[in-house]
Amino acid sequence: MTAQQPPQRSAWSSGHRFDDQRCWEARLRLGFQEDGGVTRLRDVDHHGPLRVQRPFYPEGNHGPCHVYLLHPPGGLVSGDRLHVDVRVEPGASALLTTPAANKLYRADSHGVAWKQHTRLNIADAAFVEWLPQETIAFDGSRGIQETEVVLEKSARCLGWEVLALGRPASQMPFVSGHLEQRFRLTLDGRPLWLERQPLDPLHRRFHGRWGQGGHQVQATLWAAGLADPLAAVEEIRRQLDKMASPGWAVTQRHGVLLLRYLGDSRAQAWGLCEAAWAALRPLFNGREVCPPRIWRT
Repeated sequence: MTAQQPPQRSAWSSGHRFDDQRCWEARLRLGFQEDGGVTRLRDVDHHGPLRVQRPFYPEGNHGPCHVYLLHPPGGLVSGDRLHVDVRVEPGASALLTTPAANKLYRADSHGVAWKQHTRLNIADAAFVEWLPQETIAFDGSRGIQETEVVLEKSARCLGWEVLALGRPASQMPFVSGHLEQRFRLTLDGRPLWLERQPLDPLHRRFHGRWGQGGHQVQATLWAAGLADPLAAVEEIRRQLDKMASPGWAVTQRHGVLLLRYLGDSRAQAWGLCEAAWAALRPLFNGREVCPPRIWRT
């Protein structure tokens, strides 16, 4: 009679794994509801190192609910799987941001990728501003960023993504690794904007003038649900022309406004996005912008 072998404890159950199957998962689910003209954060569910600070109302109780998304590790490493799911119910208004730049660290010796997925579910007559601070991709980073925006009926949203490749100030350019950005925006199940962008410094597109052109910083701002997208495009052009910053363009298609920046300055990219936000926000809710205080600390 053979002795019974003790049960094997998996690396996943122990929370530690450092081979090519490593996986560290974190999830955050938020739900916002309108209550008597006030947007309340009614639902918070998290697993792993994703949290939120308490909601803020710097624009008054009847203004948007400001929430800071916290990821205490401060960046993504090989095997990380971050999932953020936000649901904003009819009539509610929320502004979500982060307290610091998101860092995408160099992949481990196995080349294991990380993954970050954000889903914004925005109900009829709700408004969401998705305004994370910039993302910094270290040389050798490997991973996928997915952003999915699901609009219902008259839902409205404005968001951006500012991405800096490498750390040129430290003489550490982005010369290896592979990133992929995926965007999907739908209205009542109908696709309005689908995009997939691979970023590989070894591919000719990365250095070609018809592609990345060797630039280190890029940004995309999107806005959906505007009453007059064409007029909004013209207003942004008037405002941004005053800044004399090169490398940007703005257009609209299927009612989705898109602002693009391609250059080498994080400050320029951020400044253009902030200026566009200032021009667009009154068109959404009649309010001037109210930058989160965390941006100034």
